[in-house]
Amino acid sequence: MNEQIEQLDKEYVLHTYARNYVNFKKGINATLFDDKNKDYIDFTSGIAVCSVGHGNKRVADKIYEQVSNITHISNLYAIEPQAKLAQKINELSGLDIRIFFSNSGAEANEGAIKIARKYGETKFENKKYKVITLEHSFHGRTITTVKATGQESMHTPNFAPYPDGFSYKTSIADVYDSIDDETVAVMIELVQGEGGVQPFDKKEIQDLAKFLKEKDILLIVDEVQTGVFRTGEFLAANLYEIEPDIVTLAKGLGGGVPIGAVLTRLKDIFSPGDHGSTFGGNYLVTTAALEVLAILEEIKDSGALDETIIYFNKMLTDIYEKNREIFTDNVGLGLMRGLRVKDADTLALVIKTAFEEGVLVLKAGKNTLRLLPALTISKEEMNEGFKRLENALDKIKQG
Repeated sequence: MNEQIEQLDKEYVLHTYARNYVNFKKGINATLFDDKNKDYIDFTSGIAVCSVGHGNKRVADKIYEQVSNITHISNLYAIEPQAKLAQKINELSGLDIRIFFSNSGAEANEGAIKIARKYGETKFENKKYKVITLEHSFHGRTITTVKATGQESMHTPNFAPYPDGFSYKTSIADVYDSIDDETVAVMIELVQGEGGVQPFDKKEIQDLAKFLKEKDILLIVDEVQTGVFRTGEFLAANLYEIEPDIVTLAKGLGGGVPIGAVLTRLKDIFSPGDHGSTFGGNYLVTTAALEVLAILEEIKDSGALDETIIYFNKMLTDIYEKNREIFTDNVGLGLMRGLRVKDADTLALVIKTAFEEGVLVLKAGKNTLRLLPALTISKEEMNEGFKRLENALDKIKQG
């Protein structure tokens, strides 16, 4: 990497990431090229963001066309692509909802919590405001969503005091006994992403959804990572056959442009002034998201997405079976996959060696190798990526 760029980054950018100093200059679908023209197979898609790959011409053309006319006005006026995107999400989700657009997953989760709080304030004689989440969950980096995140390591005194009203349970089974007269919502991921790519049992989730509905307690499903076909269906909630009260989306929705969304069946919960966003749902991001959804709907309807999922997971299973001295479990759904690694040091070595071999992979939780490829990844890219990952594992085993 150009040493000047590294120096500028270190001098002028806040140090919130332990960076890997590579300078990517170009991307074609699931392949990236650095400034020395070395290619890398990308099994991360920008942490599940670049759902239709890098350098997607259809999305780029739509963005160029839109930016050539209007990039942004404000939400004080109707925005045609925003209205059409809301309609499309409604249709794809199969839910009877209205939508608020934000700029990120954390903002979407903030919106979801505000909806729950207003519901608890206005629906009941005695205020309800408490939200139950799960240990190992991850819901964002704002003060409120950090507190909603059920990882004690995130609740450092550096940012205290945090908003109250959040509690964390080890399992779904523990949620029931934790509900009291002030509980307004339960917030979960159906597959815990940062928590180790851990899917929950379908019947357990269905039973919880039914119980909460009977008790007038909201079910919030954080689909920031699982949503937009990542698990094979538009929502993981579709896969689990439940109808949450609130769903949050972000990551893959814009294919790389920053967009988040709060979907809720509580259609009239907000009044003008209750919530807002200067940039949320503007012309640029909603135009991009409409094209992303058009592409993903096509590959889903044609069967190509399901074929990709089957092929990717077959190759992943093969690599898992061949390397049982390194991996202890194979987890995940759709193209949100993880391999449990025997210890954290080995996981760090796998990620580092894979990078050197030209394949990008991620960490999740303490000991999970996470793979989140573009949903449009080609068979050739999968073959090459797994070949490089195999090479990395062989090097590790040889010491």
